[in-house]
Amino acid sequence: MRLKMLVTGMVLALALGPAQAQQAADAIAPEGAAAGLAQVTPRLAASRALKDAGLPVEAENWMIAAANPLAVDAGARVLATGGTAADAMIAVQAVLGLVEPQSSGLGGGAFLVWHDGASGKITTLDGRETAPLAATPKLFLDEAGQPLKFFDAVVGGRSVGTPGTPALMAEAHRRWGRADWPGLFDEAITLADGGFAVSSRLASLIAGDAERLSRFEDTRDYFLPGGAALRAGQTLRNPEYADTLRLLATTGARGFYSGEMALDIAERVQRTGKSSGVLAPIDLAIYRVKERPAVCAPYRGYEVCGMGPPSSGAVAVGQILGLLEGYDLAALGAENPEAWRLIGDASRLAFADRGRYLADSDFVPVPVKGLLAGGYLAERAKLLGGDDALPEVSPGTPEFDHALNWGDDQSIELPSTSHISIYDRYGNALSMTTTIENGFGSRLMMGGFLLNNELTDFSFATHDNGRPIANRVEPGKRPRSSMAPTILRKDGKPVLIIGSPGGSRIIGYVAKSIIAWVDWGMDVQTAIGLPHLVNRFGSYDLEAGTSAGALAAPLGEMGYEVGLRDLTSGLHAIEVGDTLLGGADPRREGLAYGE
Repeated sequence: MRLKMLVTGMVLALALGPAQAQQAADAIAPEGAAAGLAQVTPRLAASRALKDAGLPVEAENWMIAAANPLAVDAGARVLATGGTAADAMIAVQAVLGLVEPQSSGLGGGAFLVWHDGASGKITTLDGRETAPLAATPKLFLDEAGQPLKFFDAVVGGRSVGTPGTPALMAEAHRRWGRADWPGLFDEAITLADGGFAVSSRLASLIAGDAERLSRFEDTRDYFLPGGAALRAGQTLRNPEYADTLRLLATTGARGFYSGEMALDIAERVQRTGKSSGVLAPIDLAIYRVKERPAVCAPYRGYEVCGMGPPSSGAVAVGQILGLLEGYDLAALGAENPEAWRLIGDASRLAFADRGRYLADSDFVPVPVKGLLAGGYLAERAKLLGGDDALPEVSPGTPEFDHALNWGDDQSIELPSTSHISIYDRYGNALSMTTTIENGFGSRLMMGGFLLNNELTDFSFATHDNGRPIANRVEPGKRPRSSMAPTILRKDGKPVLIIGSPGGSRIIGYVAKSIIAWVDWGMDVQTAIGLPHLVNRFGSYDLEAGTSAGALAAPLGEMGYEVGLRDLTSGLHAIEVGDTLLGGADPRREGLAYGE
């Protein structure tokens, strides 16, 4: 049993008293307060020690796993005082938008998967950004009708979609919140006014993006004060963000989507010179969060539930697992190249279907049932029966009552994003992936937060050999995403809450971790820390500096083009059983914590 193997290590770590915990925090982050990661409060020090030791955190009543210690601490305060997972999410998101603004925030969007502890119902909420009403399919084409270069499209107002995150926060609270709404912003407001220490991760990302961040005066002044990139440990204050949060706290989401705030957002987008966009106040005024049907797929006795279109996450993860159902991955083990051949080619097959069929189902018919049908997957799984890499992969022809004559997508999806997993004392489970798309989004800043570049998740091209592309830009449409917030259930009860950032590699990160947990019996911390091997389009990416490198030669012999590269996921997971076990990705600065 996973738990029994870990009890000794966990008991030692969790037995720390306040003074010992602070000593542990100082020892864990020897660079001290100057590195930002030392912002681990005494209550989180044991969690950090367990993460560094490769062990999950154990709790009895509630658990949270998120991408920054300050955000985890804010959510933990809410849960400890009787708040729900929805309440805690709001506090976490408000802090994340401050301390890791490059990944998510009020200027972006999110997908939320909710298991209700009382009713057992799964609900998925779509807080994805929308294309402005004035957008056309030619938004990302140059004067010659050719697709723009990626960063020419990203930087500036052209790429900004209508933000969805504030509306999603409000809708989640309306449905499932118990705590007082204004109080959920207190922690973030205090940090924004008083300042926080810039983390090593944020400092390095600012330095790496300095040229693009310097193109707009207000963004430059915030991230590159005096022309120099912020340093790790430097105290950063954001009074404008505090004021925006106060507006949300007092007016709810209404104050964000109307009035002066909406006018300011539209003006910021429309006045960036050649890169200006077309977002208007009306786009914010009409924005609505949408409840979508949950997409659930079976895997070895579990129900794997996630977000359907416009996200491709749940469909692609479900397809990968469904294609592998007939193969004994448990017997092969995690170090066997044959296991990774199966996983890699199953992923390629899923991505081929994703590229042709997945888009916003409000605008194009999407054959979700056909793509996940047992018969269709069983037939596609026969392609995995050889010994070598598939020489070529094409989309299949799932059962579909509409035309299949779509072109293959040409969108680019780069990694950023953040993920939050929460389980509360009432039996509610929340999995939410939140993003502004590329790191630092459009690089446009207003109200103390960055605006997204989500519209570049659409295909830049409108047609492929004369066939329309399902994920092309259209007014009011939501761009396709790979975000895959996921809840696994057994007998109608949640057993695993998981998700990750990482662009289109999110699908592979989540699928791998589920396989590691289900098939290879790993605890959540070990499963998410397992080295990544990701194959989307034929070439196999192996995580550099890990044991995955040992598989390069055998996979190469099977016919794969293999490359070693950094694969920086941000997985956060909670296992729900006799107790709760939480894990946070060792590749980032997040933590799991519970009581």
